[in-house]
Amino acid sequence: MPLSSSWTLETGLRIDHTSEHGDFLLRRISMLYDSGADTTIRIGGGLGYKLPTLFTDDPETLHFQGVMPLQHELLDAERSAGMNMDINRDLELSDALSLTLNLLLFYTKEDDPLLLVSQTLDQYAYEQPRGYLDTRGAEVNAIWNWDLLRLFLGYTHADVREHRFGTVSDALLIPTDRLNAVLVYEREDDLRVGLEAYYYGSQQREDGSRSRDFWILGLMTEKIFGEAFSVFLNFENFGDARQTRYETIYSGPLKEPRFNDLYTPLDGFVINGGFKLRF
Repeated sequence: MPLSSSWTLETGLRIDHTSEHGDFLLRRISMLYDSGADTTIRIGGGLGYKLPTLFTDDPETLHFQGVMPLQHELLDAERSAGMNMDINRDLELSDALSLTLNLLLFYTKEDDPLLLVSQTLDQYAYEQPRGYLDTRGAEVNAIWNWDLLRLFLGYTHADVREHRFGTVSDALLIPTDRLNAVLVYEREDDLRVGLEAYYYGSQQREDGSRSRDFWILGLMTEKIFGEAFSVFLNFENFGDARQTRYETIYSGPLKEPRFNDLYTPLDGFVINGGFKLRF
């Protein structure tokens, strides 16, 4: 809904019904300022929810072994409320060079977060200890376009805290700082080459220590032959960042191992290639 030549208001309301957790009334609102030139500012917020599910990262690291079924009668849906503001700026520096900048500020509070808790040596179950999870942070992205080259740069700072039993602690296995960079060279309908680098800062571990930081590097290539055929070759994680290079991932006997927190890839350097046919 336009409020003026520069301001636009957008709002929405949604009602979801679930058989096990009842109804959810979701509201959102967003306001956009457009300078009419090269700058826009958006401010918004809204409500959300997530139903309890086994299919999250924690049980996947355990290969779902020893993870007990969900007891829906004892669990509530996770509810969240968040707000954000982002600023976009487009700059035409020359006929061949342009720059797009984006700054995002965000805050989210999540009530009744699900936690996978060890019950015995080899059994785990989801619980909802009293408390909440909140996230505050900022994200900066830049896109450079120069002739046949495109450079994507991004940095994310996220401060994720768990509030439980009157104490505050860093959330487990979430890097506070992340950096991504992707450089792409592309000749349309001929050749694509992309070099990517992702940095992950240290993460809080369950035993109170912090993990090491690491980089993941990759190279993507594709050669196009006409409209129907192309060949690709990718080098994933060619820096061979994997946790087994830095430390052991389990302790104890092989029949009853105790696994450490997993925070890096385990498969190391991977090469894959193939071809694409278009009909």
